[in-house]
Amino acid sequence: MKNRPLSLILIFCIVAGCGYTTRSMIATTYRTIYITPFLNKIDITRETDAGSRYKIYRPGLETDITKAVVNKYLFDGNLRPTKEELADVVLKGELVEFRKDPLRYNDDNDEIAEYRMNILVNIALWDTKEDKLVWEEKNFTGDYTYFTTASTTPSATKKTDAQAVPEAINDLARRIVERTVEQW
Repeated sequence: MKNRPLSLILIFCIVAGCGYTTRSMIATTYRTIYITPFLNKIDITRETDAGSRYKIYRPGLETDITKAVVNKYLFDGNLRPTKEELADVVLKGELVEFRKDPLRYNDDNDEIAEYRMNILVNIALWDTKEDKLVWEEKNFTGDYTYFTTASTTPSATKKTDAQAVPEAINDLARRIVERTVEQW
């Protein structure tokens, strides 16, 4: 009987200590967002070297990124995309690198069996009311790893570059939205 008050206090502390929440960590003053069209800042005229030889260029990639980011915000629901003049915050972004790196080769013929596609952007979130920078990220990355041959891993399915690009864009858009709505 003496342990009953102690047990109740212990149970209360355990239950009260749980801090899981599904709500956003963004400030309550931010309800709307404007996503500026991403700019393509990939320098295709620069000479390549051994460390950067896997950089590639894909026309219209910045437009696809912008669309994906807007759609992710719509799906997430924490910040509502709107016109620039009505937005509480503005997300500015620029595409700085698109790369496809080989990860694994086939043993029998040295053919590339697995790639990692990386999309790097510079992004910044601006508070429109106070005209100040909320946060900024350089070389923010979205990626996707895929196999070019199905024989490498039994559970892996063969993908083409055209199938992998939307997956990398989707990963980048998800990460951008998470970065925005999590605690700054």
